[in-house]
Amino acid sequence: MGQVVAAAAYHQGRKVADIRLEEGSQWAAQPGHMVWIGLRDPDGSQLHCLQQQFNLHELAMEDALAQHTRPKLETFGDALFMVLYSPIRQDGRLLFVETQLFAGKGYVISARYGDSAPYSAVRQRCEARPLLLTHGEDFVLYALLSFVIENYRPLLDSMFGELQEIEQTVLDRPLRPVDVERISSLRSDLLRLRRQIAPMAEICSELQQLDFPFIDKHMRPYFRDIAIHVARLQEDLTGQREMADHAIEIGLLLESSRQSVVQRKFAAWAAILAFPTAIAGIYGMNFQNMPELGWRYGYFAVLAVVVLGCGGLYANFKRMKWL
Repeated sequence: MGQVVAAAAYHQGRKVADIRLEEGSQWAAQPGHMVWIGLRDPDGSQLHCLQQQFNLHELAMEDALAQHTRPKLETFGDALFMVLYSPIRQDGRLLFVETQLFAGKGYVISARYGDSAPYSAVRQRCEARPLLLTHGEDFVLYALLSFVIENYRPLLDSMFGELQEIEQTVLDRPLRPVDVERISSLRSDLLRLRRQIAPMAEICSELQQLDFPFIDKHMRPYFRDIAIHVARLQEDLTGQREMADHAIEIGLLLESSRQSVVQRKFAAWAAILAFPTAIAGIYGMNFQNMPELGWRYGYFAVLAVVVLGCGGLYANFKRMKWL
């Protein structure tokens, strides 16, 4: 059984009564009144009860019962149906909690499925501003939509901090498999966030253009303000995805640079060792006519040439910073 978190009737921006679910349409029918009903994990019977009272469209009910659709805004006559998602981190995994909003003349219904931040804070904030709450349904929609958008900011700030930490880690030491997995996970989460945030811009744009009896033209700047916040979130998402890509690129470049340094050292030592090896190979060919073999100081001269040659090569490679 779902939970009715709060159900109240308002008149002129002030709460006049807490109501039962079955009384919603009676209060909404009174002139100048609005009902605001908040549900958590509602079941079919509660939704059908509201459908009968407020004549909710059957297609909206079908989507509400099915759940797990993408964020969207649909209009049915003089009523609208919205699906929004709030992000949460649970056991290190990114999850999205669905919220469904039904709104029409005289009523706003919110249904939340999951453990996202409760909307009680939104209700308290609205009731503390009776002058704005006088606008009615459109102001409540703005407050709920704004609250959902606000839930994205702390998560993006947290992910930005993680990406900065990864960038510093990549600069300090070579990339490890666990670092690659962490970056890949963050990129995947950023992509999922983008899929949820992008439709919000369209929703805000439509709300500014809708000509509904319960949406006052004076509320359009408020929806425009939400659209601006959504645009900033999208910019931050793009920037953070670029940070994740750059972290991988920097890690690969640094790893390639480290490997190049090691390869140069190997090449330098191979060249130094090749010099005495070549001389030893020459005198190991066992030719009979090799005058140096009979020379009293031949052995010491060859050793001197080897030492001087290897020392010269070592000094040259050191100067070139290969060693």
